[in-house]
Amino acid sequence: MHPQARRRSRRSGIEIELVGLSAERIPFGEASFDTVLVTFTLCSIADPAAALREMRRVLKPGGRLIFCEHGLAPEAAVRRWQTRLTPLWSKLAGGCHLDRDIPRLLQEAGFRCDDMQRTYLPGPRVLAYNYWGTAVAGDGVPAATSSAACSMPR
Repeated sequence: MHPQARRRSRRSGIEIELVGLSAERIPFGEASFDTVLVTFTLCSIADPAAALREMRRVLKPGGRLIFCEHGLAPEAAVRRWQTRLTPLWSKLAGGCHLDRDIPRLLQEAGFRCDDMQRTYLPGPRVLAYNYWGTAVAGDGVPAATSSAACSMPR
């Protein structure tokens, strides 16, 4: 994907630096970035909680995490199927976990969700529940007590 991204970057005139890395250990100092973008990757990262903590660490205070992820559905019956299918699905789909609780992961990593959209996209319900929006690197207030904590209605 890096060669394609380089070509597109050159054509667009936007200067970017592509860095091969593990999301759980980002090789940049604290408060290095204004924005982090994560799309359809938290499902397959071995330790998504560690990866999100790293993303928060490299964000400047008040920095934004822009995310688009699929994950745990709100309906109990769909969640049960996601949990049942994840061990097999993970082996077939590059480590993808259908049952990742994206709002909980964001909250526990210290993000405040000022804008989170969620819905089923077209497709099998067990695969199609999506979250997208913006989360802000918290200000030292534990996310669980923040008025804008990321949460999913149960």
